Amino acid sequence: MTKSAAYSAKADLGIAAPGLFVVLWSSAFITAKLAVIDAEPLTFLGVRFVLAAALMALLAAALSAPWPSTVRAIGHAAAVGLLIHATYLGGVFVAIRHGLPSGMAALIVSLQPLLTGALSGLLLDEPVTPRQWLGLGLGIVGTGLVLEQKLGVGGDAWSVASAFLALIAITLGTIYQKRFGAGMDLRTGTAVQYVASAVVLLALAAGTETMHIDWTPMLILVMAWMTLAISLGAITLYFVLIRRGAAARVASLMYLVPPLTALIAWPLFGETLGPLALVGMALAAVGVALANR
Repeated sequence: MTKSAAYSAKADLGIAAPGLFVVLWSSAFITAKLAVIDAEPLTFLGVRFVLAAALMALLAAALSAPWPSTVRAIGHAAAVGLLIHATYLGGVFVAIRHGLPSGMAALIVSLQPLLTGALSGLLLDEPVTPRQWLGLGLGIVGTGLVLEQKLGVGGDAWSVASAFLALIAITLGTIYQKRFGAGMDLRTGTAVQYVASAVVLLALAAGTETMHIDWTPMLILVMAWMTLAISLGAITLYFVLIRRGAAARVASLMYLVPPLTALIAWPLFGETLGPLALVGMALAAVGVALANR
């Protein structure tokens, strides 16, 4: 491949990466709805992270990727894993398990771009411009309109607290990865993240769940998709985007996840989309465009 062709391919990948990330991340909400039918949430996530860690370690070995060489580097990778994988996903799954409507859980977590923007200037020296704040504001309004018809009454104080814990975890995990994960090899570092997350989640599952999994064909397909496409594909793309861009801009992509998830759920689950949802999708898209211009 010539130098110009390689540059063109890299540029095309850079353009496609945000869109591919949004599609993969959105599919996770669809498959999660199917996963909890046959498995308890923490048990499912723990097994998924064991599989993801093993696959990522094999990939790293095949490519001779360097492993973290210091205790501090291992600690940084483990910390990101516990925030983004264990606490964020565990919090969302537990919240829905305890009765919080999925629309409300998604709305709470979708506050991440605003919270990330507020903290980026303080912790990362990445000030958010007025145009970006406008984009972040439009994004949350658009997300609210998309989810308005899905919001319902339900859940208890524990479920709401779990959703807000997930919001804080994904925000801090994003900032932590941006600040301390710049030199981390994404293959070996992510393997360490999954090992740490699997240990914690399986320990929690042992104390709070029966740890029974009904290995139906559907669950096997869901586990395969979430392990390969999400844990290996989407997470790697997320870390690449964080490394290349400001944290607030990357976080703003999350505004596109609820609208796309709603579009995917429309034909699969018969969940209708009203006029407000369509307006919300347009606002969310404009908000992301402003934040990432």
